[in-house]
Amino acid sequence: MNKLEHGGNRAGGDGMRRNVLPVAVWLSVVFFSCLAFAQEKSSAPPTVAAVLDRQLRNLERQFVSAAEAMPEDKFGFAPTNGEFKGVRNFGQQIKHVAASNYQFAAAILEEAPPAAAQGEDGPETMKSRADIIKFLKDSFDYTHKAFAIISEKNATLPIRNPFGQGTVTRLGMATLTIGHGFNHYGQMVEYLRMNGIIPPASRRQ
Repeated sequence: MNKLEHGGNRAGGDGMRRNVLPVAVWLSVVFFSCLAFAQEKSSAPPTVAAVLDRQLRNLERQFVSAAEAMPEDKFGFAPTNGEFKGVRNFGQQIKHVAASNYQFAAAILEEAPPAAAQGEDGPETMKSRADIIKFLKDSFDYTHKAFAIISEKNATLPIRNPFGQGTVTRLGMATLTIGHGFNHYGQMVEYLRMNGIIPPASRRQ
């Protein structure tokens, strides 16, 4: 009797182990499937809008910090030592980039730019450092809004050229925004250094 009972218990134990094994395998498959899915999801390529906006934020960070580094009494500074006749002064450089940001972004959005940004140099009456920097920051906010609508589907579709006849693309206007901003940032860096100011982006942390 004892032998039979012992043998029966052993058989039951073997059966439980046989039942547990498939469950363990199934749980392992589910776990590694979920892990693979999570890794695939996390490695998904960024969208066109995300790539462009990252570049815009890089420009914004460097450009705005450079604008804020110049004291108000130097906003009218323009180089004179060399062939600099007729160049924009420091404040005018900022207004020009801000106005251009509005125009490029408005083209992407297919709408008219704000009245303050109708020309390429911004409002003539805007003179104070605080007003100019606000105009600049607002232009970047507007440009982020425009970049957010760019997608793989509409990036290269033709849109109206804001500067003349023919058409351009949203992707083209976005890359123009970045390139144009960094072009003027390079000039502002020189203006700052001519006044003994190291641009914030170039300072040692």
